[in-house]
Amino acid sequence: MSIMPGGISRPYRAGETMDSASTPRDARSKNAPEDAMSTKRRALLVAAAATIAAPKTLLAQSEWRPSRPVQLLVPFAAGSGTDAISRIMASALEEAWGQRVVVDNRAGANGAIAAVATARAAPDGHTLMMTTNTPHGANPTLMRQLDYDPISDFSPIMKTGNYIFVFAVGETVPVTDLAGFLAMALAGPGQVSYASGNGTGILAGATIARLGGVDLLHVPYRSTPPAMVDVIGGRVTGMVVDLSSAWANIRAGKLRPLGQTTRARSRLLPDLPSLHEAGLDGFNIISWAGLIGPARMPPEMVASINAVARRVWDRPETSARLDAIGFEAGVSGAVEFGRFIQDEITTWGQLARAAGIEPE
Repeated sequence: MSIMPGGISRPYRAGETMDSASTPRDARSKNAPEDAMSTKRRALLVAAAATIAAPKTLLAQSEWRPSRPVQLLVPFAAGSGTDAISRIMASALEEAWGQRVVVDNRAGANGAIAAVATARAAPDGHTLMMTTNTPHGANPTLMRQLDYDPISDFSPIMKTGNYIFVFAVGETVPVTDLAGFLAMALAGPGQVSYASGNGTGILAGATIARLGGVDLLHVPYRSTPPAMVDVIGGRVTGMVVDLSSAWANIRAGKLRPLGQTTRARSRLLPDLPSLHEAGLDGFNIISWAGLIGPARMPPEMVASINAVARRVWDRPETSARLDAIGFEAGVSGAVEFGRFIQDEITTWGQLARAAGIEPE
């Protein structure tokens, strides 16, 4: 092996010794064409070796990153559970991308306002939405006219996890369990009410009435925070509400939870029975959230955003923040999330029909 100028090594040629390989340039000038070819081959080999040795560097360079601030649309108002998890996601993505991620609350129409805005945005990765089972599960059944297609108008990116929903009453309501609530409703048909600020609240409240055999008055709101204010103030009897929005008021004693909406108890509320356990046989409503973008986003862009979102969502510190607000984190692939949304549209349609809810 001989060392060329600049530190590049080459094998000795047949019959060449260390001494002949290091002879002066004028003694080897007749071999110049051959030396030029060898130099070219060595350069190609060095370049190839560098490429093989640094795949992680090349991968990092090809990872999509936003070139300007990203808008993260939220279908519900500030103070809602979806707003809370969206702000955690925005903060984590900002750190990963080195670019601002602006949370934009577009409350109203059961999340349809934010969904339409997302569907109409450019598919360049700079407009994302934290959707839920309301705009991408319940709305196709709840709304007579929907100005977006929950499947064809969007690019699924990643499911972010499940909400913990509870049925709760205000502190002045004289009941401490579900049996007491149902007895009160039976004694005064149409006088006991429930508020809703999203599709989960609408369908879960109607399902409580159906399975409990009671007549409840439904009071709809644009979002969870104002609905919760009226339940706490005694203007509405109760509501099905996500723990992310209600936990502070539950801890303060302003709301009294009577049961969880999922058949199995959440690990975050091990002492609170499910509504199924409390007497509403078969009650099981699961609410979720996930990251989406407009349709026609390039697959490599979707894959890159999914990879970054997974990375930041799986961090122990992120999980701790989500646990603290009552949200059970989880991640998925983009294709998997797309199939999940299709299944959820069917599931929520079945729930609405079983509860006797007509589209409005």
